[in-house]
Amino acid sequence: MSKLKEKSAVARQDSSIENIYHDVTRFSQEDIYLFKEGNHFRLYDKLGAHPMTRANDDGVYFAVWAPNAEWISVIGDFNSWNIDSHKLMVRSDGSGIWEGFIPNLTQGVIYKYHIVSRYNGYQENKADPFAFYAEVAPQSASKVWNIDFQWHDDAWMKNRSQKNSLAAPFSIYEVHLGSWRRVPDEGHRPLTYQEHANFLVDYVKKMGFTHVQLMPIMEHPFYGSWGYQCLGYFAPTSRYGDPQDVMFLIESFHKAGIGVLLDWVPSHFPGDGHGLAYFDGTHLYEHSDPQKGFHPDWKSYIFNFGRNEVKEFLISSALFWFDKYHVDGLRVDAVASMLYLDYSRKEGEWVPNIYGGRDNIEAINFLKQMNEVIYHQFPDVQMIAEESTAWGGVSRPTNQGGLGFGMKWNMGWMHDTLEYFRKEPLFRKFHHGELTFSMLYAYTENFVLSLSHDEVVHGKGSIFGKMPNDAWEKWANLRLLYAYMYGHPGKKLLFMGNEFGQWGEWQHETSLDWHVLQFPEHQGIQNLIRDLNGLICREPALHQLDFQWQGFDWVNHGDWQNSILAFLRRGSAVDDSILVICNFTPVVRHQYRVGVPAGGYWQEIFNSDAQYYGGANVGNCGGVHAQPIVWHGRDHSLSLTLPALGVTFLKRCP
Repeated sequence: MSKLKEKSAVARQDSSIENIYHDVTRFSQEDIYLFKEGNHFRLYDKLGAHPMTRANDDGVYFAVWAPNAEWISVIGDFNSWNIDSHKLMVRSDGSGIWEGFIPNLTQGVIYKYHIVSRYNGYQENKADPFAFYAEVAPQSASKVWNIDFQWHDDAWMKNRSQKNSLAAPFSIYEVHLGSWRRVPDEGHRPLTYQEHANFLVDYVKKMGFTHVQLMPIMEHPFYGSWGYQCLGYFAPTSRYGDPQDVMFLIESFHKAGIGVLLDWVPSHFPGDGHGLAYFDGTHLYEHSDPQKGFHPDWKSYIFNFGRNEVKEFLISSALFWFDKYHVDGLRVDAVASMLYLDYSRKEGEWVPNIYGGRDNIEAINFLKQMNEVIYHQFPDVQMIAEESTAWGGVSRPTNQGGLGFGMKWNMGWMHDTLEYFRKEPLFRKFHHGELTFSMLYAYTENFVLSLSHDEVVHGKGSIFGKMPNDAWEKWANLRLLYAYMYGHPGKKLLFMGNEFGQWGEWQHETSLDWHVLQFPEHQGIQNLIRDLNGLICREPALHQLDFQWQGFDWVNHGDWQNSILAFLRRGSAVDDSILVICNFTPVVRHQYRVGVPAGGYWQEIFNSDAQYYGGANVGNCGGVHAQPIVWHGRDHSLSLTLPALGVTFLKRCP
C-alpha cells in the first residue's frame, strides 16, 4: 500500500481525529476587498475545492461562503461522513468565508459541507456551490476535481472574433445531449461527451451549421428539467462524462470550425435540500420575500440580484464557461422573468420597486453589469437573450440605455410565422400582415430567428405537424417555412430534428427519430437545410447586414390577394443583392413579374421546390434575363414562374 493510501486509511479508521489545517488560504487582501465590494468575478479560482500542496502535504483546500453559519465541516467518504472530524474555520475579516486545508485527499473524493446555522437549529448537508464536478444524479455529493486541460484549438480562438461577429453567418443547431442520439444495444443510453465528439460534431459539420447550442449542461438534479433547473453553476453534468470530456467535445467542435453556445440559467434555481436554497439557514442566494424570491410557474427560487455576493456568484459562473471551457457564447434563459416584478403574478402577488413600478431594478442592473464584464474580458464572444416581451434595447449597449446583450431571440417573429403557417392557404390572404409585420421592428434589436425546443414540447407537436392539409402540402409548407426563414433578416436557430422533419413531438427520454431518414421526404428536408446553411454562408447578402436596415429592401409586400412576398437582401458591396420571392399558396404562378434593381441575367441560386428537396421541380430553368420593363418602381423586371408553396432566390450574374 502506498504512503498516501496508508494515510487515507488511517484517517478513515479514526475519523474522529481532526486532520485539517487552517493556515492555508487562496484569498489575498485584494480578493477580500473586491469580494466585499461586489467586484470579484473569478470566484471559481478561490471558493470551492482546489487540490494543492501545503508544505510537503498534497491535499485539498476548501472554501465556502456562509456568513450565517455557526460552524461548518467537510464530510465525505474519506471521513465516513463524520460531521465532527474536519471543521472549517471562518475568516476573521467579516467576509463570511469558511476555509481549511485537508491533506491526503485526491481527485475524485466526494464531499459535502455540513452546515449548522446560527438560527432555528437548522443544519443540512450541502453540495458545494462552486464544485467543478458532481456525482451522477440522483446522488448529490460534489467531487474534488482538477479541471486542467491541454487545449488544441488555437486556430479557432485566434479567429473567433470573425466567426462570432454580428456580420458573420449564424446558423445554430440547438441540441439536448441526452436525447440527440441513443445507443439501442446498450439499453438506449445517451451518448457520452466523447461519443458526441465523434458523431454530433461530424453531423453538425456535414449539415453546414456554423454554431451548436447545447441546452443546459450545468449539473441539475432532475433530468426531466432538461437542465433548466440547475444547481451546478460551475459543473457540467456528470451524466455523460467528466469535465475534461466536455472540454474535448468543445475542442472537437472548434477544430471542425463550429462555435459552441451554452444555455445558461441565472433567473432561478430548484429548492432541492442539498442545493442553494436556505443555504446557511437563511435566504442567502434567494430573496427572503416569496413575492420576490419564489417563482410561481416553475416552483423554484429566484436569485437575490441586489446582493453583491450573489451577483458575483452568477457573473463568475458566466465567465467560468468562457475562461475554462472556451465556449463562444451564452444563451441566457428566461430574461423576461428577471425584468418584471409581476412576471406570472396577479395583482397583490408582487412588490413594486422603489418608484412604484414593475421593473426589477436590481435584476436589470445585474444584467447590465454582467454583459459589461463579459464583453470587456471576452470581446469576441456573444451573449444572447431569450426575452419574450417588447422590452426596449435588450441587444443595445448599456451606454446607450440597453441591457448590453449581443443578440435577442425574435419570439414575435416565431409566434406570428407559425400562426400564419397553421392557417389553410386559401385564407392566408386575410392574414398577410402577420408576415409583413416583422419588418416594422426587425432592426430594433439584433434578432435571432428561432424554431427552438419550446415549439415542439408540451403537446405542441412537431414543426412538421403544425403544417396544414395533406402530406404534399405539409412537406411543401415545411420547405417554404425554412426557406422563408433563411431569407428573412436575422440569424437562424433550429432545434434538433427540425432539420429532417421529425414527425413526432420531442421526447427527452428517447432518441430523435433517425429511422425516418429512410424516407425521401425526410431526406429532402435534410438536403434543403444543408443547402440553405451553405447558401447563407456563401452569400454575404444573406448575413452581412442582418442587423442593419440597409440589408433589406421590399420589392412587393402588398400582393396579399396572391399571398406573395418579394424582397431584396443586400450585402455591403454596392451590387451585392439577392432577390427572394415567396409564394404562400399551393398554386403555381406563371409569368409573375417582379421588379429588380438592374438588368442582366439573374441566376436562380435556390428553389425550395427542387426535386432534390422533395418538390415538383417547378422553376425558372436556372435563371431569367431581366427586361427593361418598369415594375415595382424599378427600371427592370423579371417574368418568373413561382412554384406552389415555394421560395426562389435569384442573384444577378456580373
